[in-house]
Amino acid sequence: MSLITVENLSVKYGTNFVLKKINLEINSGEIVTIVGPNGSGKTSLLKAIIGAVQPAEGNIDLKSKLKIGYIPQRLNFDKTLPITVERFMRLTEKVDKNTYMSALKTAGVPETSKSQMSSLSGGQFQRVLLARALLGSPEILILDEATQGLDQPGSAAFYRQIEQVRQNTACAVLMISHDLHVVMSASDRVICLNGHVCCEGTPSAVVSAPEYQELFGAGTEGALALYRHDHDHVHEHVNPSE
Repeated sequence: MSLITVENLSVKYGTNFVLKKINLEINSGEIVTIVGPNGSGKTSLLKAIIGAVQPAEGNIDLKSKLKIGYIPQRLNFDKTLPITVERFMRLTEKVDKNTYMSALKTAGVPETSKSQMSSLSGGQFQRVLLARALLGSPEILILDEATQGLDQPGSAAFYRQIEQVRQNTACAVLMISHDLHVVMSASDRVICLNGHVCCEGTPSAVVSAPEYQELFGAGTEGALALYRHDHDHVHEHVNPSE
């Protein structure tokens, strides 16, 4: 089932187009990762999808009453604020203990419920944000570089947790990543963006595409080192943009 359909989307700030003629579809249950160099329009695409940016052209169709869980690129959090994870989980929604503990468990950090937010490690903090996004039982999670600031092992662990969340909840995932060497391990499909869709397909197909290698270098084929999906060697395709 299609959750999000983007057709001929263009976004501009002032007179400058940051995205032109974007077409993509996100289906139920799949993990789709958007990669691209700085300034390629990745965050603008996510903002357009969630309604934070008005498209200059094109259409974005969302499934009726689509429930979206959003994890921002960064959360400005006052480290001096005395607030526990439990309190943070209940800030803006009326949720009972079973509900928020279930979300923390799904995100892999049930032991943090009594901890101060200021005492969490970077990885724990991101998982608490993930748990917060899970409270409304979303049909799709949207993550804007949620592993920014984490080291590579931390990023890899977070992506494995995302895969686990998908297995446990059957929700789709749309995420931006800057870490090419770990993102492939958690993606069903990759979209390479640079103001337009350069190429898309399975991780191995995209990494092998000339358009991708032109942006990131031929040596980035090592990004497949952690890619272990069974379908990696089955039906692969790549669609270079005209």
